[in-house]
Amino acid sequence: MTTEITLRQLKPGQRAVVKKVGAGGELGRRLREMGLLPGTEIQVIGRAPLKDPVEIKLRGYNLALRNNEADFIIVEIGALL
Repeated sequence: MTTEITLRQLKPGQRAVVKKVGAGGELGRRLREMGLLPGTEIQVIGRAPLKDPVEIKLRGYNLALRNNEADFIIVEIGALL
């Protein structure tokens, strides 16, 4: 069974696969350029003390995203490659 949620909802240590990047325009382009493409496996490494930003690992590097950016990324839990 798979579940779709936003990247912001993932807990530290959880893994998921990017399903869709819902942002358009400049933000959407920037997120895709950073490697957040459908089919990419990600893992939440941790969060800052006030829960923003979230640090994720993807494609061999770590990336920090603000929660308002993470809200545009739909991920699928249970669909790991």
